[in-house]
Amino acid sequence: MLCICETIPLLAQNDKIKKMAIHNELGKKGEQLAVEYLQKKGYKILNRNWRYKKAEVDIIAQKKEVLAVVEVKTRSTDYFGNPQDFVNQKKIKLLVEAINEYVVSKNLDCEVRFDIIAILKNKSTFKIEHLKDAFLHF
Repeated sequence: MLCICETIPLLAQNDKIKKMAIHNELGKKGEQLAVEYLQKKGYKILNRNWRYKKAEVDIIAQKKEVLAVVEVKTRSTDYFGNPQDFVNQKKIKLLVEAINEYVVSKNLDCEVRFDIIAILKNKSTFKIEHLKDAFLHF
């Protein structure tokens, strides 16, 4: 097996913390933009950052009889791929398990749909893409 590696200098601890803070701020900004977008589209936000075991559901929203489970992915560049490409099988499995618990614990009888809101920051603007039924849960 051939492995090509690149040596990258270590960041000073303060630089690493600053980069993490910027990353976290971008994620929070993306989630807030997603909430505002959904509300403008007629969704009622039921929960944000709902946790169950190891899973965190970014947004749980409802529109009519549909419970939308929304994973928000925000990126500052698409150089490594589109934001939605970063929702992997492990994350999907965790979301499905969490939302199953949510529906059962609240005794809900509704259609459940898994969406992704992909947000790409471009200088001072944000491009928002809402992917409905982004993945199947069975």
